[in-house]
Amino acid sequence: MRVVPFALVCVACAALHVAASPQRAAPPPPGAPADDGQARAQDAIVGSMSGHHAHETSAHLRLTPTWAERPGDRERSETIVAKLRVALERYRDYRAAERNGYEIFHPEIPQPIYHFTNYWQGFAETFRFTPDQATSLLYRRKGTAYELVGAMYTAPAQSTPLDLDARVPLSVARWHAHINICLPPRGEATTADWTTFGPDGSISTPEACTAAHGRFFAQLFGWMVHVYPFERTREKIWAVQ
Repeated sequence: MRVVPFALVCVACAALHVAASPQRAAPPPPGAPADDGQARAQDAIVGSMSGHHAHETSAHLRLTPTWAERPGDRERSETIVAKLRVALERYRDYRAAERNGYEIFHPEIPQPIYHFTNYWQGFAETFRFTPDQATSLLYRRKGTAYELVGAMYTAPAQSTPLDLDARVPLSVARWHAHINICLPPRGEATTADWTTFGPDGSISTPEACTAAHGRFFAQLFGWMVHVYPFERTREKIWAVQ
């Protein structure tokens, strides 16, 4: 059995402690979101991304600014895409992704894009960025199977623009985060009014959330960026969708 260094365990525990803050939550730990409210919010978030609404501005969405291109940005982004494109070949067959720990999100709901997520990979991305290993794989439904179209990287919620730029240049891609989200009390997700709560709800301030007896998250889950490495232009490869 492989022994995990004690220092690494301490770092992981510290990261999870930060994620448990009522003001900010990291991506869900391996297995499932932390509670029923976060699970319902995750449903809405993935649904909105699948519906290509991530480009729309709202009180619940933050996009990184587009930085001016600097020497090396284009080459670095092309290296990321090249490594990812090679790595994704093994997942052309969605069943290979499932065998490697990627779980499809709500296959029973019709979606333009289906997310197959590896929660362990998402947890690993808390500590490092590896271009050929993505948190989620993106597929389109094709008959009774799925066609691979891209991938999604994630980063910790507390990442700064400099941190995100170190992973993928901000002159090329725009990361997005889901912000100012009010969730209902734990255990009340099934009876809550989700036109008021959640990532599409009307509440977007701590004061309004407190008045509604909810739980306010300045940012829910981590930063995310989609990449479509089989496209032919940089704009389409890093499209905000």
